[in-house]
Amino acid sequence: MGGSNPIRIQSMTNTATQDTEACVAQAKRIVDAGGEYVRLTAQGIKEAENLMNINASLRRDGYMVPLVADIHFNPKVADVAALYVEKVRINPGNYVDAARTFKHLDYTDEEYAQELQKIRDRFIPFLDICKANHTAIRIGVNHGSLSDRIMSRYGDTPEGMVESCMEFLRICVEQDFKDVVISIKASNTVVMVKTVRLLAAVMEQENMYFPLHLGVTEAGDGEDGRIKSALGIGALLADGLGDTIRVSLSEAPEAEIPVARKLVDYIVQRQNHPYIPGADVPEFNYLSPTRRKTTAVHNIGGENLPVVISVRLDGNMEFNPQFVPDYVYTGRSLPEQLREDTQYIVDSDIWLSEAISGADMTGIWPSFKSDQLPFISTCPSSLKFLFITYMGLNDEAIACLKLHPEIVLVSQSIHPNRLGEQRALVHQMMKEGLDNPVVFFEHYSEDETENLQIKAAADMGALIFDGLCDGLLLYNQGSIDPVLLDTTAFGILQAGRVRTSKTEYISCPGCGRTLYDLESTIARIKAATGHLKGLKIGIMGCIVNGPGEMADADYGYVGAGRGKISLYKKKECIEKNIPEEEAVEKLIELIRKNGDYTEMEVCQN
Repeated sequence: MGGSNPIRIQSMTNTATQDTEACVAQAKRIVDAGGEYVRLTAQGIKEAENLMNINASLRRDGYMVPLVADIHFNPKVADVAALYVEKVRINPGNYVDAARTFKHLDYTDEEYAQELQKIRDRFIPFLDICKANHTAIRIGVNHGSLSDRIMSRYGDTPEGMVESCMEFLRICVEQDFKDVVISIKASNTVVMVKTVRLLAAVMEQENMYFPLHLGVTEAGDGEDGRIKSALGIGALLADGLGDTIRVSLSEAPEAEIPVARKLVDYIVQRQNHPYIPGADVPEFNYLSPTRRKTTAVHNIGGENLPVVISVRLDGNMEFNPQFVPDYVYTGRSLPEQLREDTQYIVDSDIWLSEAISGADMTGIWPSFKSDQLPFISTCPSSLKFLFITYMGLNDEAIACLKLHPEIVLVSQSIHPNRLGEQRALVHQMMKEGLDNPVVFFEHYSEDETENLQIKAAADMGALIFDGLCDGLLLYNQGSIDPVLLDTTAFGILQAGRVRTSKTEYISCPGCGRTLYDLESTIARIKAATGHLKGLKIGIMGCIVNGPGEMADADYGYVGAGRGKISLYKKKECIEKNIPEEEAVEKLIELIRKNGDYTEMEVCQN
C-alpha cells in the first residue's frame, strides 16, 4: 500500500468474530469479489484470540488476503489482535481516552499533558508488539468518536480530528514505527473532505507521508450510499489523495467491492491526461473553501440553492413529484403542455423567433453557444444561458460576460479530466473578476444507473466542496430513464450538503458489533419516512460511532444490546432498551410527537 502501489480496495465483515465459519465464508466472498484487505471487529479478548483461527482457516484454503482487526475501547484487545492479523486499527478517540460523553470538560495545560503521557505509556508497548510481529497499524479517526478531551480543546472540528490523529502519529515517528496508515472519516462529506485535505497538509508540514485510507462512514445503502461515497472519496482521489478505500454500504460486504472498483478505475483512467493550463487564484482557499461569490440571476447564483436542470429533447415531461427540476432544456422545441412549477430553456434562435411572433415567453429562457456571442447583446432576455468550455473562455467571452451579469454559464468539457478543466474554467473566471453563476453540464453514455451515479458524483465532488457549483445539468445518451437522472442530480447536491430534497439516512454498514438486522430495519424505516423532506435519521448498529456520528441527525436509532434499541433526538437518548420488534414504530411515534411527521398521502398530494 502507498508509494507506487495501486489504490487498494477493502471491506469489513459483519458476522460475529467468534463464529469462525461465518467469518471465513464472508471473507472469501469479499476476496472473490475483488477485495484486497478484510477487516473484522474484535470487541474483546475472546474475539481477538479467535482471529488466529480465522486467519489459519483462510490460509489453509489458499486465501492470503491481509486481515485487519478493528479495535475500540480496550487497548488490551489490540495487543492480542496484533499477534494474529496483518494490521490492527485503533481509534484515537477511545484507545486510552474514556468513551465520549458529549460533556465539556476543562483541562489545564498540565492536565492535558498528563493525558497525553497516558497515551504514550499505553501506545508505545503496543507499537513494540507490532514491531516484534511485523504488524501494521491503522490510526482510524472517526468524527463520531472524538474524545471529550479533544472536544474540550478543539471542538467538533476538522482541526480536532487532525490533532487526534497527529497525537498518535508523532509517537509513531518518535518510535521509528513506519508501518502506519491513516483514516479520518465522517458521515458528513464536507467534513470528511475538508479534514483529509487538512491532514495531508499538516503531515507535509511535519515531514510525514503516511498512506491514507479513504471512506465516508455511515454512507447508507442503495443510491444514497453510492452517491455519497463516490462524492467524498472521488473528490480526494481526484486530487491525488488516498492509497486504499472502503465504500461503506449498509448492504452485504461483498456488494461494496464492485462499487469501489468502479470508482477507483474511473478516477485512475485520467492519469497522464493532457495538460490543463489552469490559473492560480490566491483568494481560493483549498483547505477551507467557501462558496464562490456570484451575482444572483433570478433563482441561480448568489445565495440561492444550486439548481437542477434536466434535458428533455423528446417531449417526455414525466417527473418524480419529489424531484422536479428547476429548469428543463428542450432544445429546438417546447412541449405542448408546460408545467407551472418548471421553467424551460430553448435554443436562442427558437426563443427569438417565438418572441418575435408575440408568444407568451414567461418562464422560457434562451441558451447560446460560445460561437453566438455577438447575438447575446441583442437578446432582451433577463436570464440567458451560455454553453461554454474552458478553452472557449477567450478575451471576447470575458468581455461579453463583464457586460452581461445576467448570463449563466453552463460549463461543459470533453477533456479526459473534465473535473480539472471545469475547475480551471471557474478559477479563470475568478481571476478575471467575473461573478456570473456557473452550472456544470455532466454528460455520459451509460446504460447502468449505478455507473452513472458513481461517475457523476465523482466528477461533481470537488466542484461542490470547493464552493464552485451554482447548478447541475446531467445528460445521458444511454438507456437510463431521465427521471432517474433527475433523482441522481438532486442526490448529488444533497450528498454534498448544498441542497436538501429528501430524508437523509446516516446508516452504518454493520459489523460484528451490530446488534440487530440492519438491512431489514433500514428498509422498514425508509418505507415509513422516505416521503419526508429535510430530516436526518441515524440508523446505527452499536454505540461505537452511533451517538457521535449521528450528532447532527434529527433522530437516531441505535443498537443498545442484543435485540434492544435506544432512540435519540439529536444527541439526547429519549428511550432505552426498546425491543427490536417495537422500535421502528416507536421511532415514528417520536418523530410524530415532535411535529416532524407528515402523513404520506398528504405529502404525495
